[in-house]
Amino acid sequence: MDRIIIFVILSVLIIVVSWRTMFNLKSHGFYRFFSWECIGWLFATNYKYWFDNAFSINQIFSWIFLLISGYLIIIGIIIMKKVGNPKSDRNEKTLYQFEKTTKLVDKGIFKYIRHPLYSSLLFLTWGIFSKHFTFELLFISILSTIFLYLTAIFDEKECINFFGDAYIAYMKRSKRFIPYII
Repeated sequence: MDRIIIFVILSVLIIVVSWRTMFNLKSHGFYRFFSWECIGWLFATNYKYWFDNAFSINQIFSWIFLLISGYLIIIGIIIMKKVGNPKSDRNEKTLYQFEKTTKLVDKGIFKYIRHPLYSSLLFLTWGIFSKHFTFELLFISILSTIFLYLTAIFDEKECINFFGDAYIAYMKRSKRFIPYII
């Protein structure tokens, strides 16, 4: 029962944050919403295992993934704000303020990966999953990963529409989620 209560509370928060994009299938936010829902379910299910067997191999990997996730989200937002020159007069209602960049961000971590914030969510997904393995949560983690992949694809389409050939060239010299790999 506690899992359901936690998930409902998280879902309400996710809906409040995502309401502008939830019904727009062509927006990256639509797919991100479902990934966040998957992550909410993972957390609601695995929260009680957060500190179990602190030095087990799955907990060590979990904490490594969670630390990487935290680093990527913090550094990604800082660089987007610093380099991207976000402007509130950029008219896309589906974007958060820090996403309304007017300059192509290809410095720092963005030099190597196009989507450090989505990469952060991938590491968060698998970090939470690693707390306690079940087939149900494996399925939810794979589903979250698929939604994050779709989020990145639709975000790239939006970026190509805004930045044009400069973004296409950037795509050729960077990876989507993990430097030098994918």
